[in-house]
Amino acid sequence: MALQSSLLHVSAVALLVLFSLLLSHGESAATPCVCVTHDHDNPIAELFPNNATGVLNATLAIIPIPLETARSLIPPQYGILERAYRALLPSFPEGMYPVMVQAAHDHDIQFLAYGITLEDFSRVGFEFPFLDLTGDGYSSFRWAPAQLISAANEIAVEGSRAYGTIVSPAKYEPVCDAYRGLPNGNTYFRGTSLASPEFVELEMARVSHQTLNPYPVEFFRNITNQPTFANATSCDNMIRLFNTTMSVGEYAPVPVRGRVKAHTLPFGAEMEWTDIYGVQVATPFIENNYLDCETMRGYSGTGGPGDSYIPGPPSDDAL
Repeated sequence: MALQSSLLHVSAVALLVLFSLLLSHGESAATPCVCVTHDHDNPIAELFPNNATGVLNATLAIIPIPLETARSLIPPQYGILERAYRALLPSFPEGMYPVMVQAAHDHDIQFLAYGITLEDFSRVGFEFPFLDLTGDGYSSFRWAPAQLISAANEIAVEGSRAYGTIVSPAKYEPVCDAYRGLPNGNTYFRGTSLASPEFVELEMARVSHQTLNPYPVEFFRNITNQPTFANATSCDNMIRLFNTTMSVGEYAPVPVRGRVKAHTLPFGAEMEWTDIYGVQVATPFIENNYLDCETMRGYSGTGGPGDSYIPGPPSDDAL
């Protein structure tokens, strides 16, 4: 897998945070979940032993909102790179912006070289891609201001808060998977805060053919590989791999359509969106935590056209 060597290291800050949390919580941090997940085991831990690796099984869905609404939600210092998402989606409605909701289950997270494994957890939140964090008019970043994270995993909760993310400890249905099946054949996922009225709920139905989904997998690959930030004190470089056996053949991304209902930040009131399209896909990931955002200027790891992408020769090792 061809990855930029400058990114294949474990941040010293990340390790310090991780070890301090493990020490402060003792052996309970590694206590396995009592329920059983359907997620596959981490297939890349041995390939990248000095990095945090794992499996992310997720529903990724796009909610088109008016650009003026997006501008009112996104901090004003960050420009919106409209030409970046239009390079990927030329037919995206004029005057609209693609918010992504990510409802995910993190599984089999390892720092193999250090003998560390972390308990599984679920998370959900609204994420705002194609933002000009560095002010160069080119490099796309993704703003993820708030998340609901499994309350039982304090390391995940505090690790996200270290980015400046507003985290609400939550309970999930289902507990150990990215979604559960309903009698009508749809899938269901709900995260509910334990401390506030916040929640996010998704119900999705499989689309009969990918061509009926307006958002190709490459669009989600681009978004999910954009460097992520909350208050820009540091950035998360999560490299999602879409070319493994985990996401091809019978495990290929599933196009879905459904509804999203939520009461959580940055939206100020309960909202519901219908006829929302997306994909359900499991991908292994490599994660570099707490990086200086400025070092990600011009990052070329998004795997598609548009900003933060530097064209090069085709490769079988592409993300």
